[in-house]
Amino acid sequence: MSIITKALTSAAMAAALFVAPAQAADNVRIALVVKALGIGFFEAAAKGAEEAAEELGNVEVIYTGPTDTTAEGQIEVINALIAQRVDAIAISANDTDALVPALKRAMQRGITVISWDSGVAPEGRQMHLNPSSNPLIGNMIVKLAADHLPDGGDVAVLSATTTSTNQNIWIEEMTKVLGDYPGINVVATVYGDDLADKSYREATGLMQSYPDLDAIIAPTSVGIVAAAQAVVDAGKVGKVNVTGLGLPSEMAGAIESGASKSFAIWNPIDLGYSATMLAYELSQNGAETGEGAEIPMGRMGSLTLDEKNEGAMADPFVYDASNIEDFKEIF
Repeated sequence: MSIITKALTSAAMAAALFVAPAQAADNVRIALVVKALGIGFFEAAAKGAEEAAEELGNVEVIYTGPTDTTAEGQIEVINALIAQRVDAIAISANDTDALVPALKRAMQRGITVISWDSGVAPEGRQMHLNPSSNPLIGNMIVKLAADHLPDGGDVAVLSATTTSTNQNIWIEEMTKVLGDYPGINVVATVYGDDLADKSYREATGLMQSYPDLDAIIAPTSVGIVAAAQAVVDAGKVGKVNVTGLGLPSEMAGAIESGASKSFAIWNPIDLGYSATMLAYELSQNGAETGEGAEIPMGRMGSLTLDEKNEGAMADPFVYDASNIEDFKEIF
């Protein structure tokens, strides 16, 4: 069945994107809570949630989030969902710890809570779905830069927010493997807050502050597009390579212009699909968490949890000039 996006009564929340006809009262209501509405990555994830709902047949998906990437906005969303007495909340968190009290209240009221993409501290959720393995992602984002710098070079990182869980973990994992890439020197890390205009300014500032900069690594779908545009506008295509994590639909122009030689991402459609399936299994089918537990994810197989009740969906996939045309119309 179609995604149902309900407006939640808060000034910090966006209006509904689409409201389907009223569903049966016994439908399972799963809230897919994103960092902010209006971001292509999360809209693609919502398509995956729709696919899962159609497959399950009795699920109403509430796709929602704040209008900006703040913990405060997500807390208001969570409180509204508690008041609606949804069956499950699957959230991509803007802050690891700040959401915990609100999500604890949700669990105390019998609501299943999982995090996906960007995690919540363990006490605030039952499990976390990583889109990929954190070490694999950390290695991938620096490898993408190093592959085009055989003699080494200066690179900088353009992240999202200082409190963004997944960004910080990936950068930490990247740092751990820098020794595997001789000559790669990270000169700075800046933050664009997942805002296009701020990310553009930060990327421009990096090129001005480090005139010998060879690459910008942006492990954020908003930042990578903004950085690529900044490189084009600065006339540094061929000098500064922008890479990291992005969406094919949004990065096709950067690949074509040469501002980016390659980038990576998991499939956000698969991610939204998997998160919805996991939330359903936990809330309706008696699936249990715990180290070694395996929880079905429909067509994505099963998720194996570790000692932190976390699991990885799939490996990241590299996009470049050889395959961008095949994927840019999909997400």
